[in-house]
Amino acid sequence: MAAKFEIYKDKSGEFRWRLVHTNGQAIASSGEGYKTKASAMNGINSVKENAAGAAIEDKDS
Repeated sequence: MAAKFEIYKDKSGEFRWRLVHTNGQAIASSGEGYKTKASAMNGINSVKENAAGAAIEDKDS
């Protein structure tokens, strides 16, 4: 089974997403609430499109 994105409503009624590993642990999240589910889906699609090619910046030097 692959990791999966989950969309849920937070306590204030906004939509959020999280990326969940196969072990059930959240490994990434939207970090912000969205007014619509469609906006949350756009956030997920942006991560899916852009994360694979993202550079790694080492801030520990």
